[in-house]
Amino acid sequence: MKRIALLGMPNTGKSTFFNRLTGAGARIGNWPGITVDLLSAKILLGTEMVEVVDLPGLYDLHGFAEDEQVVRRFLLNNPVDLLCIILNATQIDQQLPLALQLRRLGLRAVAIMNMTDEAEQLGIRFDAAALAAGLDCPVCFISAKYGRGFPEARETLRHVLSLDAPTASPTSQTDFVADEALIAEAEKLIARSVKMPRVLEYGLSERIDRFALHPVLGVPLFFLALFLLFQAVYTLGTPLQDGVAWLLEQFRELGLVHLQAILPGWLYGLLVEGVYDGLGTVASFVPVIVLFFLGMALVEDSGYLSRIAFLMDALMARVGLDGRGFVMLLMGFGCNVPALMGTRVIRARGLRLLTMLIIPFSLCSARLQVFIFLISALFSPTEAPLVLLTLYATSFLIALATALLFKNRLGGGEPLLIELPPYRLPTFQQVVLRAWHEIHHFLSRATRFIVAGVVAIWLLTHLPTGVPAGGPETLAGMFGGWLEPLLRPIGIDQQMAVVLLFGFVAKEIVLGAMAVVYGVQGSALAQLTAQHMDWVQAFSFMLFTLVYTPCLSTVATLRGESKSLAFTGVSIAWSLALAWLLSFVFYQGARLLGY
Repeated sequence: MKRIALLGMPNTGKSTFFNRLTGAGARIGNWPGITVDLLSAKILLGTEMVEVVDLPGLYDLHGFAEDEQVVRRFLLNNPVDLLCIILNATQIDQQLPLALQLRRLGLRAVAIMNMTDEAEQLGIRFDAAALAAGLDCPVCFISAKYGRGFPEARETLRHVLSLDAPTASPTSQTDFVADEALIAEAEKLIARSVKMPRVLEYGLSERIDRFALHPVLGVPLFFLALFLLFQAVYTLGTPLQDGVAWLLEQFRELGLVHLQAILPGWLYGLLVEGVYDGLGTVASFVPVIVLFFLGMALVEDSGYLSRIAFLMDALMARVGLDGRGFVMLLMGFGCNVPALMGTRVIRARGLRLLTMLIIPFSLCSARLQVFIFLISALFSPTEAPLVLLTLYATSFLIALATALLFKNRLGGGEPLLIELPPYRLPTFQQVVLRAWHEIHHFLSRATRFIVAGVVAIWLLTHLPTGVPAGGPETLAGMFGGWLEPLLRPIGIDQQMAVVLLFGFVAKEIVLGAMAVVYGVQGSALAQLTAQHMDWVQAFSFMLFTLVYTPCLSTVATLRGESKSLAFTGVSIAWSLALAWLLSFVFYQGARLLGY
């Protein structure tokens, strides 16, 4: 099978082109460094199957960043039949040196000039023939975002790939020596093939940046935008959530209840009161999760996150980090695992370890569905967005405080180089693909963990036989009894202690565990939770859940990316100790104040 490798600088639309070419759900974002792992897909190109590999963005083949090393290792150790070089047409003067460097590898290539719609608006004009001659390869002009020119680009890839030429061997791909002449060659090629206006005007982007990048107003505006997003999610999502919960309850009452007369009692309890109630409780919050990710996709793909990274760089530098660390925290909103992998774009090991240390404090989607449930159960619709915003702000503050505490041991100086692309209104397809990537990841993980988790919890709450389900004499009751002395000072009772115990495996299990432990689901579970907990206990529980040990997947990724068991152990111990301390201070302080 022949192989096409997609290469280019960050923020060239490489992943967007990959998605359009393959139909795969690669992660798309309008800020540099988002592609940090090898994404591949097999497609039918002409009459044969072809593997397309989306390599991490890079600035130079002989750079020292881990993503640049990944590209080098791939080219050295894997046969490549065709290089597809993606270029940002609006930054052609910065892009051409890398394209010329890639051409010196001696592989067949096609240059894809992307974002030509924006280039035209800026007054940039190309001499296609001169550019193709200078690069010694075909050049295609497209807009991957809107699909303009894409069929022609696909046909060019098929034609060049069908030409009779041998696949390059790894030994012919080792000439990565820097050549200062490339810059001079690129300047000459631009002079004869590109006509650029004297000043590039981005107009609207510059006007928006007067406020978005304002040294005083910028950060408050960002948190205002988050608050408005949460407000919209709750306003639109609550009716949808209630509707899904009602449908699930109707299905249970009208359909599953009849199984009680057919199945043995233990099997009915396991399947309906365990698996169905656990999955149903999580499923009722899917509409809110969907809306949240759609909103975050819109913010991310618009180019706003690049501004936030730039704006937060000065603040992050005070705690030993840079703006990229803040972006990784935002990536963690979806899942901590890809955010940890995203730290590969950071060259300095100390800085990378410090960034990895704070990412698990980011409020991921698994924690989000727990918080949405508890907030909806114990707070009014007016209070709910403020409570959720408080939790997000707390996660940021905890991360910054942790970085400040450990910066002298782990921090390392490295200047932040980040491009500020123009603001772009993402297409509907981009937003849906981006959101679906996160939702699918959440649901696939949730399904796996919840089914296993609720089965285990049901067994613990029903064994040994002959004792009241969920009582102190069951295995779950014994576990809760052992943990209660440690958790009672922070307002967490024996039943919720069992729930937290399973949260160590995955936060997706928490709601399912509550449904099994209390023996109800949906609105009934929310009402029962409100009877068992007041708002102080609920917030203390959410605070502990926010900070304490992340899921096993995150721990495994942390171990793999850091390559240090000691560092992973410190991260786990610190999060556990900090979670208990913060919850203790809040809970005891609130009680002293009479709440």
